[in-house]
Amino acid sequence: MQTQECIKTRRSIRKFLPVPVEFEKLGRILDAGRLAPSAGNVQNWKFIVVTDDAKKRAVVDACVEQFWIETAPVLVVVCGDPVKVERLYGDKGAFYTIQNCAAAIENMLLTAHDMSIGSCWVGAFDDVKLRAALAIPDNVVPQAVLPIGYAEEKPIEPSHLTIENVVYLERYGNRVRDIASFMDEYSVHVQKAVAKLKGFVARAIERIKK
Repeated sequence: MQTQECIKTRRSIRKFLPVPVEFEKLGRILDAGRLAPSAGNVQNWKFIVVTDDAKKRAVVDACVEQFWIETAPVLVVVCGDPVKVERLYGDKGAFYTIQNCAAAIENMLLTAHDMSIGSCWVGAFDDVKLRAALAIPDNVVPQAVLPIGYAEEKPIEPSHLTIENVVYLERYGNRVRDIASFMDEYSVHVQKAVAKLKGFVARAIERIKK
């Protein structure tokens, strides 16, 4: 699946078939999380794989009784360890930990979808209960629960804001009324810059030859 198609067609799945996820595919999903970018390349995420039924029920209880989660054959609980990031970045450590884990989560969601496996980003949970259910240490922060499995539903296509509603030019609040026209104008500038660079390189090569 092409990257843009994968991004555009990914959906949150909340109902799963009672079919196990192949170990190889689960490994690819976890590996995609491992390969995400992180502040200072600290890679301070940890992934807890949960397949045991009793453990899954405990996670569901921690997730404010979102019972549909239990229908997924696999749960991946994403945690962040902020200690190393805080040593590097001080008070920004907690903030960067959230960003790092978010990047890993999105990588995993897209990789799952690329293999026709459904998932959902669950952020509503009781920290204390989730920590107790999975023996998560106090210095490690749970960030999300990802139910993973083959979808038993075809979710309704969500509506999205237009690009004009989310893009500002040069300063906050300065909307681009016609993004297509703006990008056309921008592409002209890019083409001119590329042509200028090519000319510079050609002249440099000629000087070297002489």
